Amino acid sequence: MADLKERLLPPKPASAVNLRDASYRPSASGRIPFQGVDVSGLKKRGQGLRSWIRVDVSGNSQVIEVDKFTMMRRCDLPARDLRLLDPLFVYPSTILGREKAIVVNLEQIRCIITADEVLLLNSLDSYVLQYVVELQRRLQAAGVGEVWQSEGPELSRRRGGSRNFDNMYTNTSPDYLPFEFRALEVALEAACTFLDSQAAELEIEAYPLLDELTSKISTLNLERVRRLKSRLVALTRRVQKVRDEIEQLMDDDGDMAEMYLTEKKRRMESSSFYGDQSLIGYRSNDGGLSISAPVSPVSSPPDSSRKLEKCLSLARSRHESVRSSESVTENIEELEMLLEAYFVVIDSTLNKLTSLKEYIDDTEDFINIQLDNVRNQLIQFELLLTTATFVVAIFGVVAGIFGMNFPIKMFDEPTGFKWVLIITGVCGAVIFCTFLWFFKYRRLMPL
Repeated sequence: MADLKERLLPPKPASAVNLRDASYRPSASGRIPFQGVDVSGLKKRGQGLRSWIRVDVSGNSQVIEVDKFTMMRRCDLPARDLRLLDPLFVYPSTILGREKAIVVNLEQIRCIITADEVLLLNSLDSYVLQYVVELQRRLQAAGVGEVWQSEGPELSRRRGGSRNFDNMYTNTSPDYLPFEFRALEVALEAACTFLDSQAAELEIEAYPLLDELTSKISTLNLERVRRLKSRLVALTRRVQKVRDEIEQLMDDDGDMAEMYLTEKKRRMESSSFYGDQSLIGYRSNDGGLSISAPVSPVSSPPDSSRKLEKCLSLARSRHESVRSSESVTENIEELEMLLEAYFVVIDSTLNKLTSLKEYIDDTEDFINIQLDNVRNQLIQFELLLTTATFVVAIFGVVAGIFGMNFPIKMFDEPTGFKWVLIITGVCGAVIFCTFLWFFKYRRLMPL
């Protein structure tokens, strides 16, 4: 990985290395002016040059510096598509099929895939470097497999089998995928693996924390669960966006057909080849008679040759359209199977996050039930205290009555105060028991 970083990183500028030059004399404040700044490259950077990692069909990688407009002309992309790859902006996951390129924005993987190369923004992110390494490994392994499989058609040709022009561009192996789909497969695998690993880490952290929260409800545990839930919501939104993007591609055959860049390039090359053959067949080198037509003593007028050439071109275009539609329909199934495989993976990750969210919701419901139970117990205790306070208040009323300054014969009796206390206590106990019976009858308290 370190060798790959050294190979992919651009070299240090001379202005940042040679700091002891005469032009880098310290100023009056003792600081070196423009220390570590590439003064000679300021003009370049002002033009919008960016460092890109280019991986070709053979698996070779190199670092190139291309500005925005050159990249737009090179890949035939509008400016808004390149804006999706800008690391300064945060855009949701997107897969766009264009005329000559596929724009991929899946988590850390932001690249442009053409029929001949993959262009990634140069970055020190480990996932980007792993994507480059894995893509190179698969392309080199596929190149070795194609060289080994190329001996079969050669042997069949020696035995007398015939191959037409179209079969030179097609591979009958069921495991064959064009270059753009191999690069797209690695990008999908990297994104799905990254999201699945984050979901697994979240699961490992969440379940013990939720179990601890159910056993001990505290402010610290509640704060940790709140942060965990916010991370879960953000990750679920990202996984849901990748899933929706893959599902949208699977539902639209036109978008999937637009992503067959190698097929488009093959049709363009074959149409140009047939056009050259028609020009060679119907025009001689000196501008005279036609080679394929029989020699006539009277030369045919130029209008008839143009009509014949137009009819032949229409027939070729119809044949190409029928054949390309059949091949695209057959190949769309291959791309659909590829997308469906990673749709299952990302859907499994989404199910994990959904299960975790349901577990968090169940934990919250359990905690709310516990809190409601404690709250109900406090209310019942408060009701008992209120009833007891009412009974004790009766003694206060009696004491207030007997504390008045008016003569009563009961005051002359030596046992009068004792009977007053006994009668008041019995009345209070009867009133308290009556309240308890009423609470039980109304099922306000589990007595």
